[in-house]
Amino acid sequence: MADRTAPRCQLRLEWVYGYRGHQCRNNLYYTAGKEVVYFVAGVGVVYNTREHSQKFFLGHNDDIISLAVHPDKTLVATGQVGKDPYICIWDSYRVQTVSVLKDAHTHGVACLAFDSDGQRLASVGLDAKNTVCIWDWKRGKLLATATGHSDRIFDISWDQYQPNRIVSCGVKHIKFWTLCGNALTAKRGIFGKTGDLQTILCLACAKEDITYSGALNGDIYVWKGLNLVRTIQGAHSAGIFSMYACEEGFATGGRDGCIRLWDTEFKPITKIDLRETEQGYKGLSIRSVCWKADRLLAGTQDSEIFEVLVRERDKPMLIMQGHCEGELWALAVHPKKPLAVTGSDDRSVRLWSLADHALIARCNMEEAVRSVSFSPDGSQLALGMKDGSFIVLRVRDMTEVVHIKDRKEVIHEMKFSPDGSYLAVGSNDGPVDIYAVAQRYKKIGECNKSSSFITHIDWSVDSKFLQTNDGAGERLFYKMPSGKHLTSKDEIKGIHWASWTCVIGSEVSGIWPKYTNITDVNSVDGNYNSSVLVTGDDFGLVKLFRFPCLKKVPFLFSGAKFRKYVGHSAHVTNVRWSHDFQWVLSTGGADHSVFQWRFVPEGITNGILEASLQAEGGVDSYSEESDSDLSDVPELDSDIEQEAQINYDRQVYKEDLPQLKQQSKEKNHSVPFLKRERAPEDSLKLQFIHGYRGYDCRNNLFYTQAGEVVYHIAAVAVVYNRQQHSQRLYLGHDDDILSLSIHPVKDYVATGQVGRDAAIHVWDTQTLKCLSLLKGQHQRGVCALDFSADGKCLASVGLDDNHAIVFWDWKKGEKLATTRGHKDKIFVVKCNPHHVDRLVTVGMKHIKFWQQTGGGFTSKRGTFGSAGKLETMMSVSYGRMEELVFSGAATGDIYIWKETLLLRTVKAHDGPVFAMHALDKGFVTGGKDGIVALWDDMFERCLKTYAIKRAALSASSKGLLLEDNPSIRAISLGHGHILVGTKNGEILEIDKSGPMTLLVQGHMEGEVWGLAAHPLLPVCATVSDDKTLRIWELSSQHRMLAVRKLKKGGRCCAFSPDGKALAVGLNDGSFLVVNADTVEDMVSFHHRKEMISDIKFSRESGKYLAVASHDNFVDIYNVLTSKRVGICKGASSYITHIDWDSRGKLLQVNSGAKEQLFFEAPRGKRHIIRIAEIEKIEWDTWTCVLGPTCEGIWPMHSDVTVVNAASLTKDRTLLATGDDFGFVKLFSYPVKGQHAKFKKYVGHSAQVTNVQWLHNDSVLLTVGGADTALMIWTREFLGIQESKLVDSEESDTDAEEDGGYDSDVAREKAIDYTTKIYAVSIREMEGTKPHQQQKEVSVEERPPVSRAAPQPEKLRKNNVNKKKKLVEELALDHVFGYRGFDCRNNLHYLNDGADIIFHTAAAGIVQNLSTGSQSFYLEHTDDILCLTVNQHPKYKNVVATSQIGDMTEFPGTTPTIHIWDAMSKQTLSMLRCFHTKGVNYVNFSATGKLLVSVGVDPEHTITVWRWQEGAKVASRGGHLERIFVVEFRPDSDTQFVSVGVKHMKFWTLAGSALLYKKGVIGSMEDAKMQTMLSVAFGANNLTFTGAINGDVYVWKDHFLVRLVAKAHTGPVFTMYTTLRDGLIVTGGKERPTKEGGAVKLWDQEMKRCRAFQLETGQLIECVRSVCRGKGKILVGTKDGEILEVGEKNAASNLLIDCHMEGEIWGLATHPSKDIFISASNDGTARIWDLSDKLVNKVSLGHPARCAAYSPDGEMVAIGMRNGEFVVLLVNSLKVWGKKRDRKSAIQDIRISPDNRFLAVGSQEHTVDFYDLTQGTTLNRIGYCKDIASFVIQMDFSADSRYIQVSTGAYKRQVHEVPLGKQITDPAVIEKITWATWTSILGDEVIGIWPRNADKADVNCACVTHAGLNIVTGDDFGLVKLFDFPCTEKFAKHKRYFGHSAHVTNIRFSHDDKFVVSTGGDDCSVFVWRCL
Repeated sequence: MADRTAPRCQLRLEWVYGYRGHQCRNNLYYTAGKEVVYFVAGVGVVYNTREHSQKFFLGHNDDIISLAVHPDKTLVATGQVGKDPYICIWDSYRVQTVSVLKDAHTHGVACLAFDSDGQRLASVGLDAKNTVCIWDWKRGKLLATATGHSDRIFDISWDQYQPNRIVSCGVKHIKFWTLCGNALTAKRGIFGKTGDLQTILCLACAKEDITYSGALNGDIYVWKGLNLVRTIQGAHSAGIFSMYACEEGFATGGRDGCIRLWDTEFKPITKIDLRETEQGYKGLSIRSVCWKADRLLAGTQDSEIFEVLVRERDKPMLIMQGHCEGELWALAVHPKKPLAVTGSDDRSVRLWSLADHALIARCNMEEAVRSVSFSPDGSQLALGMKDGSFIVLRVRDMTEVVHIKDRKEVIHEMKFSPDGSYLAVGSNDGPVDIYAVAQRYKKIGECNKSSSFITHIDWSVDSKFLQTNDGAGERLFYKMPSGKHLTSKDEIKGIHWASWTCVIGSEVSGIWPKYTNITDVNSVDGNYNSSVLVTGDDFGLVKLFRFPCLKKVPFLFSGAKFRKYVGHSAHVTNVRWSHDFQWVLSTGGADHSVFQWRFVPEGITNGILEASLQAEGGVDSYSEESDSDLSDVPELDSDIEQEAQINYDRQVYKEDLPQLKQQSKEKNHSVPFLKRERAPEDSLKLQFIHGYRGYDCRNNLFYTQAGEVVYHIAAVAVVYNRQQHSQRLYLGHDDDILSLSIHPVKDYVATGQVGRDAAIHVWDTQTLKCLSLLKGQHQRGVCALDFSADGKCLASVGLDDNHAIVFWDWKKGEKLATTRGHKDKIFVVKCNPHHVDRLVTVGMKHIKFWQQTGGGFTSKRGTFGSAGKLETMMSVSYGRMEELVFSGAATGDIYIWKETLLLRTVKAHDGPVFAMHALDKGFVTGGKDGIVALWDDMFERCLKTYAIKRAALSASSKGLLLEDNPSIRAISLGHGHILVGTKNGEILEIDKSGPMTLLVQGHMEGEVWGLAAHPLLPVCATVSDDKTLRIWELSSQHRMLAVRKLKKGGRCCAFSPDGKALAVGLNDGSFLVVNADTVEDMVSFHHRKEMISDIKFSRESGKYLAVASHDNFVDIYNVLTSKRVGICKGASSYITHIDWDSRGKLLQVNSGAKEQLFFEAPRGKRHIIRIAEIEKIEWDTWTCVLGPTCEGIWPMHSDVTVVNAASLTKDRTLLATGDDFGFVKLFSYPVKGQHAKFKKYVGHSAQVTNVQWLHNDSVLLTVGGADTALMIWTREFLGIQESKLVDSEESDTDAEEDGGYDSDVAREKAIDYTTKIYAVSIREMEGTKPHQQQKEVSVEERPPVSRAAPQPEKLRKNNVNKKKKLVEELALDHVFGYRGFDCRNNLHYLNDGADIIFHTAAAGIVQNLSTGSQSFYLEHTDDILCLTVNQHPKYKNVVATSQIGDMTEFPGTTPTIHIWDAMSKQTLSMLRCFHTKGVNYVNFSATGKLLVSVGVDPEHTITVWRWQEGAKVASRGGHLERIFVVEFRPDSDTQFVSVGVKHMKFWTLAGSALLYKKGVIGSMEDAKMQTMLSVAFGANNLTFTGAINGDVYVWKDHFLVRLVAKAHTGPVFTMYTTLRDGLIVTGGKERPTKEGGAVKLWDQEMKRCRAFQLETGQLIECVRSVCRGKGKILVGTKDGEILEVGEKNAASNLLIDCHMEGEIWGLATHPSKDIFISASNDGTARIWDLSDKLVNKVSLGHPARCAAYSPDGEMVAIGMRNGEFVVLLVNSLKVWGKKRDRKSAIQDIRISPDNRFLAVGSQEHTVDFYDLTQGTTLNRIGYCKDIASFVIQMDFSADSRYIQVSTGAYKRQVHEVPLGKQITDPAVIEKITWATWTSILGDEVIGIWPRNADKADVNCACVTHAGLNIVTGDDFGLVKLFDFPCTEKFAKHKRYFGHSAHVTNIRFSHDDKFVVSTGGDDCSVFVWRCL
């Protein structure tokens, strides 16, 4: 039998010819050691030019395409292409991985850059969004990520002088980035007029915000900040690909083949043209430059590297060459010398010296070369070309001998015959042509039997035969030279082949792995001397096999073992041995590189070299990749086999339940709502569990320091007290726990469970509290865990297909690193006690040693050498000495390792070594043989063995051993004992002296269904698929009394009424009755084929026994005569449950088809019974699940088999059920109506198969199916308050229970923030936008020079006496507005009450209370929705604000939270959130370090941040309806509370997970779960929440303890906890009365209060925000007022009084005073002082749309939305006159300059004129017709004779006043001088329309009185300042932020010193100062 192990000899990569210049740039650098670092294919190369040696980095698995060097010049970062590309940071000195960065990019990593101190790395992806990532690379952690650009990015660089500034450039753009928090924000560079917008290829940052960049046209663009300031033209004559900055200055390299050096100011120093040098050539293009002192490196497009000494710049040295772009296939070695030749699609043939690692000669051909061959004497060289011809050259001088073209297709293979007389040429046409060398290559033969292209040919030694391989996978033989086809087997057998390069044939059948394509292996070459074969394949691997390389067994498609070597990226096209077999050469297709490997024969490969080789990337093939079947290994142990095949997939994971519930709710919501049955008062508490999970778990049993035992069963982790024989249970998991590990120092335990996204809990064994919950990394389940030696980290292994290994910082809940583990199951992971960053894993055919590197791991496989064979390993431990590792194998041997090398093996057990535990001075092991062995510290002596036998059990054992020598699965030592867990589910404690005590036990593997409670005693019986029947004692003893093995598994059992007999139904259709004490047979029957599913004795004497089976029958037996007396027929499906009535006459039967049937005993006659009668029948037991009395137990999303069992108490009040989701539920009986309420309990994992009350109803017994557990629950009666705490989650509350309705709350619930977002027009306009209209050229275009009179002014220049001033800038001076209508708690004191902070629109505002002056934070881009102030003294004046979804860059981006300093307005951090739509509440934690935010997204996600780092700590969906408030407890960083629509949750931050408890209302009178609006906190874990009905609910922990009834008459919108004295302020909605007030101050317990009136004059006061300072309370109302109330005198002082909710459209400034008027949809008009305050307000009774002052300033006219307009006297605001001639809104109103006419423009497409001189009657004297659409703005001419009207159709029209005739003559219009200009239309203002105006409009404009500027307001919320007139499209402007979405109106003040703008939705008025 051939040896199918991997060959013992090896290859070592010695040299790589080439450099990747194509499609890459900036990838060539000097290291600190003066070596050169670059990459080629998938290899990082460090090239020492002095010693001419190379080192290789082989950590990538695909082409490297980017490289960056760390500032220390030793570390290198490289990025690759691929589906899941990663970045490696490696040390160029030791060429070892330091860190791996993964899981961020797709497609590839295009650019990399380190920052100035080398801590952070920026990377750019090749994905469609060109994602930019910032890494903390040492920790492998992603700090920030952002969409880079819509097109390719070519370069990225950190500003060396500003730590958080990054510049990137690429196709037609350059971007300047700032990193703040986790937000990367970009601003685009502005090319302006300085240079053309074009592609920027490279860049370098310099001091003072200067950036130099190289452009595609060869210019250098110089940027200062964002602006292009100058260009250096013609720096290169074509694109500049590379720019390098160093101390000396800058080097650039371009497509023109020149290198230019510049000084630090970018003045030219020198220019080197490589094309002109002797090595140069036309078309040389430089892709990368590097400058170090006096040396330069240049890398070219054609894979060369030049080194230039600056002193001898005319003599560059060519230090590396390779083939250029194009595939490389041709390779041949010289028959006598160490030479090789290659030919490529770059049309060159190159001759390499293998000894000197150099290119000797190069010859360019006309055509691509695809094959080469040397003649046997080495004198001639044949080349096969792509066009089907071949050429023979003389090697001496490379001159042509012949050029023959006989074929059309490419020549892929050619070989000279060994005697030199023939040349065989194989083409893609299919034939092989034979040419005679001596006859000048005359064709003398042809082999033409191939049906496909020729791939390989080989000659026989005697040159008489030829074998060919073709693309169809055929191997053919021919006689030479005739080409006759040879078929005789015998003749073929005898041929000796001169070379072996064929891939098909029995000799090489082993090279083909499973399931491969025939073209996967491209090339092989046999080495007869050493009997090895080298292959090159399509996966980038070079492999070594033994030769000949046979398959194991025919028909088994699996290859032989091999060693594999990585480096080539994709296809290895050719491999050849050198003539003396010293080297192997391999060529790469796409990477067109040549690799030279040194062959290390067998003798030299001792272990030492072997280890070093492995480090270099020779990967040994005993690996998952070496698809070796397990057939050449001893038989797999059955236990291991079984376990490896266990499937942990679930149909429905627990995570899916909420969605299922939601879906079914949505499906069934049409059902009329019936009253749901109330939940029961009593509850359950889990007391004890019988069971231990040993059958598929290991190392899951430990002592805590307190001496308790911790282990797991089902979904419960158990802390067992040995002295008291009691259990404390951790119930945080919701599905099977599969692994458990204990902390080395503290009593903390980590447990991992099954799940779609499997969770790991770290919890405290003393308090049973979850400290951290780790999720998001594992699928299916977590099968192994281990804490690191210092306890800070945790390693976990998942059950996903790659068995991912994750390393966690568990306290923070962050994953530190992850990697794929192995393709088969990993059994154990162990952390190295001496080095925190190392691990070892063992599993199926697997042992690997791991080293953490940044975010990943590098691994080494165990090297077996001759000491042992690769085995499945079941256990592993580290020894005392650092480098020793001990692993237990499936064979029973212990393998002893030093580092990764196997030293020796020791036989320890018969059968697998399942458990091993390291002691101080030795080890203890346990095996399948049931023996525990103690060993010394090197496994040299076995000190003692303990066999686990029944005989050794001590008297104090709590149970019985099922069998002797059970398989041992877990061992732990402590407290003088050995703790052992067995596969059979037993836990034993062995005393060192020998006696054993059984502590706990349960069923073995297999489902448990049968459960019966004894009728008189606290005893029960269970029967399971594990083929045992067991009897348990349930008193405080909790132990197994008896056990009996059965011939078959059983599914049911029942005690007789006297408790003496026990009936057991088995799975084969038989049943037996046994004596209940001795469990010995009394009688047995076998009447059925299918399993027995239920069995019951009738009542009283137990005369009858009913036996139900899956055959659809129930048999009735007479117990005394042991005869079958009746059969119940009629069920159409299998029987699930049966119950007797109390007389023993009637039998109730349930079937799998949901039938409820009744039969009479003893004959089994069927009865139909009416529903009403059923309820009257008294049943002996009730275990059925159908019928009207238990209709409500079925959940919404259920099918028939969901509820498995039910059990009713004797008093018929409480029904317990068990279901397929693992829940035990309690219902009040009878359970009528659908979906009754319940209490539910978790503990079992998958399904609960049976439930049963004990005879006295005090205890409920439950069994789980696959989890094998028997659980004992005690019933807790209502009186016991403790039950509150164990109560499980209540079932859902429902709509009917809401505490009433409040219009404000309802409105706020329904606000849809997305419609509020920008870029939608606020007016419905139609027509073509002005900047898209075609201009008609008028005939009378005026000649350029006119002798005529000068044109009149466009605009009347008022106040001409003043100098004309151009407005340069606007600065925000004051804002009138406060957002109270839908926000809360957004108003705070700062600096001990000297300042207040609040927000409106997109501005955060700080107002000084003494001076009234304001300062602003304007970084937000849309409405701010929330604001909070950090209360911690360390973070004084730190504010967090957040906003609606941000739409500026592109729709759909997420909103950001800004954290900023209120005094300096510096942004401290920005958090890009996951909350779509917006963030509506933020709050800081007690220490001020954490921030919690809640979104208005559909899930209302709650997120906790470490805001200074910008790191997200945890996030979780909060609730399906709005959450209004989420606040940290004032003393905590982990506890917070959220309230919302019918929502009250108490949250705990555990590591990176959020856990919650719902508020439990319990049976408090009058209390219902309602919509909660506000939160305050008290001492001793008290929480106060304000409800919608005005009550305040008081909670202790998460239980309601009392109500403060009617704290307010309306909803309690806000509460504030004063930290210094604990007093609480509440604010709500209330009518002001003598005693009541909308603001109240309460004591710490909310028992006494004092009310304050606000004196705002409103009918109903509605307070939205309160804050308490020194003796003052700050109050914000829904109506936009801010007041300060004194606590002593209760006097209120109005600080701010703004418009209420509603858009503000009307705005006018007074013609001579510093005041203005605004008119809003809130129905008021308000007159304001420009400086700071409200002067007067008037209520109009209707929403107002427009306003205008008369020219003398005496009157003001206001137009309303209902078509009415009023004229008021300014001084008294009394009505002078009013009129309503229209039905729809008045859009604009104006009074003519001569005070005569009032023009009123409406939505009805009209302008009406009224004569004011006729007094208050206001008669209409004319109107304009022919207006195409509604009016938007109007302006009078200076002489009052004309009016210009702008309309909604984007048309401007001019009409006469007052007749209204339209004027169309452009000449007349040209000459009009206008009194004002507020139109957004007309050629004069075409430039105000932006490019992006297709989605949204410019709404308003105003020209200064000086006529030099125009300001506009638009739907993007921007105020813009332009010059006037503005006639060029897209004119230059300055833009100002502050308003949120729409700016509705804008005006200059009378002296042009101020601009006033009004907002739409933001209801705010902004005053800007003109500078």
